Amino acid sequence: MPISTDVNKALTDLDGAIAKAIDAAKAAGLPQGLIVAELHGHAHAQTHSMVIR
Repeated sequence: MPISTDVNKALTDLDGAIAKAIDAAKAAGLPQGLIVAELHGHAHAQTHSMVIR
């Protein structure tokens, strides 16, 4: 699917920010399961928000 340059940059920036946050959480000693649970919770909340619109 073709996307605009702006959307591509935003997606790349988002991916980079998520990767940095995961690395920081791991370095701080958070268990991998807790990191996954946090990400899953945010994904669930965003999905819910999109579905109820």
